[in-house]
Amino acid sequence: MENIEITTPFIRLDALLKFAAFVGTGGEAKNVIQDGLVLVNGEVCTQRGKKLVPGDEVMLGGEGCRVVKA
Repeated sequence: MENIEITTPFIRLDALLKFAAFVGTGGEAKNVIQDGLVLVNGEVCTQRGKKLVPGDEVMLGGEGCRVVKA
């Protein structure tokens, strides 16, 4: 599982998917989130603007990352 470092208190789910290169565009991020393909801390998340904080884990299609404080 890859660590994604953030310097802010949180990062939005759609921004994280782009930053971690799980998707190429914001539109693609919106689609995979709305389709229920993204897991946040082991549960399906359909909130595009969900605020992720250090310690949160995101999974998409067998790939995963963990948000950590920089």
